[in-house]
Amino acid sequence: MSGAGDREAVFATRQSLAIMKAKLKGAETGHSLLKRKSEALTKRFRDITKRIDEAKRKMGRVMSIAAFSLAEVTYAVGGDINYQVQESARSARFRIRAKQENVSGVLLPAFESYLTEGNNDFAMTGLGKGGQQVQKCRETYARAVEALVELASLQTAFVILDEVIKVVNRRVNAIEHVIIPRTENTIKYINSELDELDREEFYRLKKVANKKQKDNAASDAEMKKKREDKAARDQENQAPEEASGPTDLLAAEEDEDVIF
Repeated sequence: MSGAGDREAVFATRQSLAIMKAKLKGAETGHSLLKRKSEALTKRFRDITKRIDEAKRKMGRVMSIAAFSLAEVTYAVGGDINYQVQESARSARFRIRAKQENVSGVLLPAFESYLTEGNNDFAMTGLGKGGQQVQKCRETYARAVEALVELASLQTAFVILDEVIKVVNRRVNAIEHVIIPRTENTIKYINSELDELDREEFYRLKKVANKKQKDNAASDAEMKKKREDKAARDQENQAPEEASGPTDLLAAEEDEDVIF
């Protein structure tokens, strides 16, 4: 049966049909746009996943080198290197700023590292001994922090994109498997009801036309019968006059006396 599936509760009218068709068109347009958005976000998500894998591998190598460099500094300078660093550092030279990147309407935070100028609290560190090892360890850990910032930026974008992709895919599936079929079933139902109403209206008009035709035929038959009856009566009235014979206008008749 047409329109027997899940549909919306609407009255079968021409206006409802126009509204449902506009809703179906909007749903199809929205589904197409969300599908494209999902594809774009998925592509970016895969790219970020690949970059996270590379950043983690790089992070492992950099942290290994940094730990070995710290061990060299500890061997060269001694065990009080941590105290010297804490005493010499007054403000952070390595800083981070955040920015946003728009990917198909989704704002992804991105962290960027930079160095402040004129801030060198480690200038006097390592003057006694191990200065070269301290400088090397410092540069190694700077690269490690940069790798950490890059990895943190990618991980944050990864988490946000994962959640957004799930929401977009749920909307796409809802439109594709719920809204569009329900709207199509509603349109089929309205069309079937309107066709049934048109058939009923056609049948009603046909019955009215047949009745009018019968009434006109009966009226014409009655008028014909009346004309025939009238013609018969007129013929019967003319028959006695013809039997009495023609009237002679020149025959002599007695005039009545005129009294003055």
